[in-house]
Amino acid sequence: MSITSPNPTGPIRHSHSRSNEHDQAAPDTSTDSGLLESTSGPVERELLDGLHRLASAERLLVAIDFDGTLAPEVDEPSRARALPEAREALLRLIALPATRVALVSGRAMESLEQVSNLPDEVLLVGSHGVEIRLDGPTQLTLDTVELEQVDALSEVLEGVADSIDNVWIESKPAGFALHTRLATEADSRLAHMVALDEAHSEVEGLTVREGKNVLEFSVRNTTKGEALLHLKEYVHATSVFYAGDDVTDEDGFAVLGPNDFGLKSGPGRTIAEHRVDGPREVASVLALLADFRGGDSSTASL
Repeated sequence: MSITSPNPTGPIRHSHSRSNEHDQAAPDTSTDSGLLESTSGPVERELLDGLHRLASAERLLVAIDFDGTLAPEVDEPSRARALPEAREALLRLIALPATRVALVSGRAMESLEQVSNLPDEVLLVGSHGVEIRLDGPTQLTLDTVELEQVDALSEVLEGVADSIDNVWIESKPAGFALHTRLATEADSRLAHMVALDEAHSEVEGLTVREGKNVLEFSVRNTTKGEALLHLKEYVHATSVFYAGDDVTDEDGFAVLGPNDFGLKSGPGRTIAEHRVDGPREVASVLALLADFRGGDSSTASL
């Protein structure tokens, strides 16, 4: 497992600023002196130090994106599942005192509940913050105007999906996601162009987010960053761990403070302070955090 700083060249250095984007390429850390050996593999020293500090938080919120972070990306979203080792680490964190776990996803809440397979005490955020399940029923209310906008948006996007091969839409309570993962590059560009043009002409004040092979349209303007701040306030967290892989997760990284910990999963530009290769490495980081917060520091030494 390779766990690295997002700094693309030279020795690993820790950045305390979240205002600068880090380049896509991750450094070759195979011979870097900043690596430590743990039971989970080589771990970058500053990442390990950060996990130790985070583990001592008075009240900790562990918030994680699902697809591409806990679960490998798949062609059929309904078949996605968290890696077993990631789920095991989350269950260990859930059992610890003064520790709350949350999933923060772009998925509709119904879809997130189906694939997450976690206890009810896990807080859930769906549709980029439009839907929130705290310690009770999911909270979502659309007014009459918003419902009419959803209907108009549905007609537009269904027309686009029906006219272009391997393009399909996913229904969400406040909008839709236009998926182009299985389409050719040319068809994907065409679908995005037509959908954007027609949707904006039919619906005023529309919020559009571009992710990996997906274009999301919502009549309600919320972000993962806003959702994360809401969760932090709700659980009275003194520190936050947040991990994500997509462009929309940058909103989450942007609201983290000096006592928090941001982890980017996979390639792509990011303002997160740390990066790992993908879900398997995210699982290892979560396992280390569970070890340290549970009082077991034997998995890695400083």
